[in-house]
Amino acid sequence: MRNQTVVIDRVAVPVEGERNLLELCRKAGTELPTFCYHSEISVYGACRMCMVEVEGRGIVPACSTKAEDGMVIHTNTRQIRNMRKMIIELMLASHDQSCTTCPKSGDCRLQAIARQLGVTDVRFKQMTRVEPVDYSSDAILRDPSKCILCGDCVRVCDEIQSVGALGFAYRGAKARVGTCFNKGIGEIECVCCGQCIKVCPVGALTPKHQISKVWDAIYDKGKTVVAQVAPAVRVALGEYFGKDPGSLTIGHIVTALRRMGFDRVYDTCFGADFTVVEEGKEFLERREKGENLPMFTSCCPAWVKFAEQYYPDFLNNLSTCRSPQQMFGSLCKEQLTKELGIPREDLVVVSVMPCTAKKFEAGRDEFKVNGSADVDFVITSEEFALMIKESGIDFDRLELGSFDMPFGFSTGASVIFGSSGGVSEAVLRFAAETLEKGSAREFKQLRGEDGIKSAEIAIGSETLRLAVVSGLANARKLIDSIRSGAAHYDLVEIMACRGGCVNGGGQPITDDRTAAQKRAKGLYDNDKMLQFHVSSENPYLQQIYAESLDHEKAHILLHTVYENRRRITQEDFMLGEASGEKALSLEICFGTSCFLRGAQALYRELLDYIRENDLEDKTEFKATFCGKHCKKGPVLNVNGKTLERCTFDGAKAEIQRTLRK
Repeated sequence: MRNQTVVIDRVAVPVEGERNLLELCRKAGTELPTFCYHSEISVYGACRMCMVEVEGRGIVPACSTKAEDGMVIHTNTRQIRNMRKMIIELMLASHDQSCTTCPKSGDCRLQAIARQLGVTDVRFKQMTRVEPVDYSSDAILRDPSKCILCGDCVRVCDEIQSVGALGFAYRGAKARVGTCFNKGIGEIECVCCGQCIKVCPVGALTPKHQISKVWDAIYDKGKTVVAQVAPAVRVALGEYFGKDPGSLTIGHIVTALRRMGFDRVYDTCFGADFTVVEEGKEFLERREKGENLPMFTSCCPAWVKFAEQYYPDFLNNLSTCRSPQQMFGSLCKEQLTKELGIPREDLVVVSVMPCTAKKFEAGRDEFKVNGSADVDFVITSEEFALMIKESGIDFDRLELGSFDMPFGFSTGASVIFGSSGGVSEAVLRFAAETLEKGSAREFKQLRGEDGIKSAEIAIGSETLRLAVVSGLANARKLIDSIRSGAAHYDLVEIMACRGGCVNGGGQPITDDRTAAQKRAKGLYDNDKMLQFHVSSENPYLQQIYAESLDHEKAHILLHTVYENRRRITQEDFMLGEASGEKALSLEICFGTSCFLRGAQALYRELLDYIRENDLEDKTEFKATFCGKHCKKGPVLNVNGKTLERCTFDGAKAEIQRTLRK
């Protein structure tokens, strides 16, 4: 059978399984302009920029037209060019044009396509719709005024992550991308993964920068500022400076950080080695007892938040281990402050991460000591590249540097954390070394780009069933199958971003569809170059365990708890309002955990007490769902004083004391 062929701009191009004409044009070396096409999400066809002329059919969208044998296609006729220019001019006429101060400036697809088409003048009246910038999230900055309604963020959040935090609202000229009840993106069920940022072609969605705060810390002579660098950053940062994806640039990164003013430069992989050891011990213990299996990994903060929101009944199955970032921060502030003889508040830990969700994670109350965070600031790969450029540093000409010790030493097992399957492989290496007492093994069956991978692996006399998942829609599918009894595993690794951290929301945005794969290969190549490949072999880790980290201390510094986030954040609602001079203000938490611990009964008793004592005119009574004392309910607030595990007698006594005052 003769192979199908189409003719694109006078060049014969064989059809070899491409989904549409757009992919065929790219194969032929013609890059059609487009805003809404991404190979990993559904075809939408909203922007109409990729229109081509097919002889005998007229003008059709290349993204949604399948190739047929014998097609003759023209990609750049006068009519098509004029149409594209008009579309761009219409977009610019309704777009916020403060380009010089936009975080996306220089990397904006609207800018790039306008330049590609030679648009130097906009013939239409400026109709910019100014909307307030959404600062509510710790991870994502949302500027609706810059949205071009391509729908990419809506589809990736729904199709790849199954969260649906963003959606279309209204119709016609009033159409916009919005959130549930028009709340801030940080107040809804967004998991902060940042995949919407990766597909947004303009500056409507960007990482929430902490660059200025980091510079302020560096300039403060009273602060000691240290950096930790995640594994996925070292194989992606070079792309901002013209290098290929997967290029290992850790030596340049270390030197750049020192030139910028950081006092110490460390490796997040050191924290990852601790994560592997603690998680490996926890897994083997659970396996032996047969409790809370399968054990889910807990390194990805977007996945953890997803589990807290949608699968709170599985929270006991999550590993209690902190992520490498948070283990590093906790250990650093415990160990380094003693070594340097400085108070905790004078040590500033800055993380360089591929992930926007790490910003959210660093701000969690669980990772603070008396209000002081273990990790003070998180900057993405993009922010780090901007800081290097702000400093005027010629990245390519930097001499190679090495990490400071001891928090700069790591094994190959921790380096592969940045790729999907890497966490499971690192834990299996530890388990194999523990159970078999042999040399390090590789577990290549856990590698690859598939959204769901599973394997049965024999270690010693044990056969372990594992699953590796990337993309939260895939996680939902797998967990539902576990819940129904259709699937059984011992260990499940879940990462929110397809392909793992190498494809995180803070990584370079590229048209190279193999970029994540190349970055992952860079990590596995780096693993081969290192001396040790099992985390427990790290000599500095062994030293810290021996000298200052007994079982109790390790649990305090390296483990955590989770909370049920099934309800979205919302405004308090009034149960009773004072009609006279307010003397008593009561707030009771009706969150799921507090409700189960008797909040409703306590409310009824308090309401009866208020009525019996003629306090209705003086009492304001509110209900809230955001007390965040999930394991300490019922929680009642009396004129600003919080009562945990509150009983009616305790509440009554506090009310009486308050009224006497």
